[in-house]
Amino acid sequence: MMSSRVAIYPGSFDPLTLGHLDIIERSLHVVDELIVAVSNNDKKNHMFDADIRVSLIKDTVDSFDDNLKKKITVEKFDHLLVDYAKSKNSNIIIRGLRAVSDFEYEFLMTGMNRTIDKDIETIFLMSSEKYHFISSRFIKEIHRLGGDISKSVPKPVLDFLKKIWNVQNLLYEGP
Repeated sequence: MMSSRVAIYPGSFDPLTLGHLDIIERSLHVVDELIVAVSNNDKKNHMFDADIRVSLIKDTVDSFDDNLKKKITVEKFDHLLVDYAKSKNSNIIIRGLRAVSDFEYEFLMTGMNRTIDKDIETIFLMSSEKYHFISSRFIKEIHRLGGDISKSVPKPVLDFLKKIWNVQNLLYEGP
């Protein structure tokens, strides 16, 4: 009997974008189980804490059909990715690439991971063409400036951002 292929898809997902979602869905064609691992790095200036990011991803994948949903776990992690992968009985890391600029960073990270653990394999998935230009950094900036991000983030993320935007606007309005 063939053993189950468990992969880790790590990232900050701050916020989750349709590009991330594309990689999640496509990963499920390659692996048996996918752990979406939300980094909980206090040194980074995240828009949302890790628990909110985990919750938004879970809300989003909840709309998947049951066969796909049961293959996905979403959780946070705050230690070395290679050690985290081992603790989950995985030697596969999934990474999405949008452009050549992503490749250099990912290439170096893959090499470093392999020096730590030679059994770790990284699978790169190119983002679908319609998501090449979406990045969490751009989403945050466009949203902050009042732009439309509805074609770049899943509905649970959009609804959450609208809700906090409305709350923030209420807090800033005078009497």
